[in-house]
Amino acid sequence: MNWYFFAAAVLTFVIGVAHSVLGERMVFHRMRRAGPIPTDGGTLLREGHVRILWASWHVATALGWCVAAALVGFSLPSSNAQEVLIVARAIMVAMVACSLLVLVGTKGRHLGWAGFLGVAVLTGLGLYA
Repeated sequence: MNWYFFAAAVLTFVIGVAHSVLGERMVFHRMRRAGPIPTDGGTLLREGHVRILWASWHVATALGWCVAAALVGFSLPSSNAQEVLIVARAIMVAMVACSLLVLVGTKGRHLGWAGFLGVAVLTGLGLYA
């Protein structure tokens, strides 16, 4: 078993949980009037914008969990080395990009950049384990 890939998968899953739970508690709970989907964007956002923002927020989590599942698959000894190399490199580059976007976008105040960078580093180490 490749423990670097497995650790990257666990970290990616945890980031997804934190993203959705904290997003609901810190962002979207203020935008709910009634029902599970927020609709109140105040004077800045119309209802449709709030709905797609909420959906996109959770789409990012779902995609992150798919990446975590791929990394779990890569951690298993029966994985095809060539496929792992191609996809793991793509995941590593995407996680570096996510890290930079969060770092620059929040001026380093949101710790998401560190989580994404951690996944990128663990994935890179997994490539050479």
